[in-house]
Amino acid sequence: MPKVFLSPSLQEFNPYVGGGNEEYYMNLVADAMEPYLRASGIDFERNDPSQTLSQAIAQSNASGSDLHFAIHSNAAGAANSGEVRGVEFYYYPSSNNGERFAEILSENYKDVYPDDNKIKTLPTTTLAETRRTSAPAVLAEVAYHDNVNDAQFIRDNIDNIARSFAKSIAEYFSVPFVTPNSM
Repeated sequence: MPKVFLSPSLQEFNPYVGGGNEEYYMNLVADAMEPYLRASGIDFERNDPSQTLSQAIAQSNASGSDLHFAIHSNAAGAANSGEVRGVEFYYYPSSNNGERFAEILSENYKDVYPDDNKIKTLPTTTLAETRRTSAPAVLAEVAYHDNVNDAQFIRDNIDNIARSFAKSIAEYFSVPFVTPNSM
């Protein structure tokens, strides 16, 4: 059975415009992914919101997971706060499987996010969750939480985001994507 490590943001200090924070909303996405993953026969493990990033990475590396998926939302720098929209999927440059997963995520997210032109896959050597994990990894920035429209998009699409991500994981593992009966 394929196994993914889900790593929703640990950043409760990143406030959303209109209320809430990154850790809260990204854990809602991960919660909503679980029934889809179970129905599709994909095993998973998750970080704990009380962990540090180093602890979450160590847990991922010890878990025997075949894939590491970090789920975040973004914020623009102070000079552009609230003005930027879009989605980014980051992978480590030498990870062919990380890049392949990022491309799958990007393609499936076009069914969810309102502007296909603002969905990007990007290599990075600076993000710990793409650099320090044993399994191929992608860090998703689902939208900009300091932008009113993107923050509302996240709030209104928790299940759509989760479904898209779970579908992408199933596609990555080449297993049928199954929608749970209770949905």
